[in-house]
Amino acid sequence: MGARSKARKRALDILFESELRGLAPGATLADRRETAEPPVADYTVTLVEGVVAFRDEIDATISEISTGWTIERMPAVDRNILRIGVYELKHGTGVPTAVALSEAVSMARELSTDDSPTFVNGVLAKVAGVVETGHQTQ
Repeated sequence: MGARSKARKRALDILFESELRGLAPGATLADRRETAEPPVADYTVTLVEGVVAFRDEIDATISEISTGWTIERMPAVDRNILRIGVYELKHGTGVPTAVALSEAVSMARELSTDDSPTFVNGVLAKVAGVVETGHQTQ
């Protein structure tokens, strides 16, 4: 597994844990940065801080595109995978679209339900279309 893949997985762990425990993601990140071994990668910090900074926008994007599924109804793992993916697609992390999609689908395949990879791919592909064209595709 590559360094960025590990960083994404760790960001997912932090975001998921924060949500599950009802803690602010920033607090969980700060705790991990103080105590974690190995140290938290810079890209993990970028992802968590980016998701936190743009969370309302990211959640609105996911909600708009995921027709028939409210963000609250999604499994927590899928919701946080999508947040990371939308952040990577919309906020200039330098990650190619195909890589962001592939990494998100891979995490969903490994960590979530049988239907999750298809769902995550569908939502993020639509987000990518919006980012590339500037308007939502059907």
